[in-house]
Amino acid sequence: MNKNINVNVVVIGGGPAGYSAAFRCSDLGFSTLIIEKYGILGGTCLNVGCIPSKSFLYLATLIKEIKEFSKYGIDLCANNKIDISKIMKWKDNIVLELSNGLKNMAEYRKIDILKGVAKFFKKNQLKVILNNGKISYIKYDYAIIATGSKPITLSNFFSKDSRIWNSTHALNSDFIPKKLLIIGAGIIGLEMATIYSTLGSEVDIIDNSEKFFPLIDKDVSDVFLKYIQKYFSISLNTSILSSISDKDGILVNTKINHNTYNSKMYHAILIAVGRTANTDCLDINIPGIKVDKYGFIQVDNQMRTNISNIFAIGDVVGQPMLAHKGMHEAHIAAEVIAGKKHFFDPKVIPCVAYCDPEIAWTGIMEEEAKNKGINCRSIIFPWKFLGKAISSNCSIPGLTKLIVDTNSNRIIGGVIIGKHAGELLSQINLSIEMGCDIEDIALTIHPHPSLSESINISAQLFNGTATDMINKNII
Repeated sequence: MNKNINVNVVVIGGGPAGYSAAFRCSDLGFSTLIIEKYGILGGTCLNVGCIPSKSFLYLATLIKEIKEFSKYGIDLCANNKIDISKIMKWKDNIVLELSNGLKNMAEYRKIDILKGVAKFFKKNQLKVILNNGKISYIKYDYAIIATGSKPITLSNFFSKDSRIWNSTHALNSDFIPKKLLIIGAGIIGLEMATIYSTLGSEVDIIDNSEKFFPLIDKDVSDVFLKYIQKYFSISLNTSILSSISDKDGILVNTKINHNTYNSKMYHAILIAVGRTANTDCLDINIPGIKVDKYGFIQVDNQMRTNISNIFAIGDVVGQPMLAHKGMHEAHIAAEVIAGKKHFFDPKVIPCVAYCDPEIAWTGIMEEEAKNKGINCRSIIFPWKFLGKAISSNCSIPGLTKLIVDTNSNRIIGGVIIGKHAGELLSQINLSIEMGCDIEDIALTIHPHPSLSESINISAQLFNGTATDMINKNII
């Protein structure tokens, strides 16, 4: 039996962007419905992405720190055996707790969650194929597409094999591979390399790019690259030629620097070369929603598509594919529907790779600024001069870099490498958003000892007023 539902706002997708949009719409007084394929809120981020990976990374950091202390003769754990099944159970409980929290918030707001796949039927109507085979028709005033993204595959190089992973498989594996190949040296690749190298895998990362982590300045990425070489290998300018699978593993043939050939056997391969918009099942051609050449939905700065009553947010609209960007876009879309003149216009969007050590960056990098003709100056403060970092065993390779527009003395960018870099980055992000003068940071008292002092001392070094290091230009 078909069921017809009328609602003010229908949100397609229950990930961070989707549930944030639905919750905000409900708070603004709209009747709201979420259509979610799996019927569970949180999307990739909570269930098979950000949250489980950060749980694993926290554990990896603990294991690594315990091992580090052994060189001082401090044995914190005599039993080094790792039970992957117990780790997975611990991770699943974390996900369940957060998922239940979202479910409770949806119930409190009287938001129904329809478990099924949504397809556009008319401009103002969706057809939902429910998981039980039944069909519902949803008539709406406004629709918000938040269907997220899916991993890019390399099916032309690898046959179907349970040992060929994407990030979801890697976070739900029932074994720790002796040798793991990661294809892609981006955020996902670095995070998974941190996790599995700590759990005991021999990890190789390959990437076809000539420059490692091109999103940040080379002087910073080189410091990170030098440090992690003792934990896992990274080979750049490397492409895959072919692979052969058998019961012993997967033999991968690669070409390095266009002229060197290599073959190596792996017990698992993680493909982390990027993600693409998840719009295949939506039938967006029916209302005539426009996409760009990469398949991402085109929106304006109010998150509205070319169809006036249909909005799109999160990964499905393109880079950067970050949960916090999608959640911010969600608020904008809901508020625009409510008649508010709000726009998505952040000066900067913070980015973090939660590997060990963390890499966090925001704003304009020094190399980019110079290419744009911006008069700038940067300052790097190594954490080996930072008391908190030394006492917390995280001074190497920690560093804080600030980029300042010398015409205005305003901070325009920053990079941090080290423990809790993602937490520290917010201060730099706020500084850029508020148009902060570098002297404002230098004159703001920071707690001592703390890692946040690295930002304060960096600003003092810029002004030549630091006492924790020798100033190049004393003022």
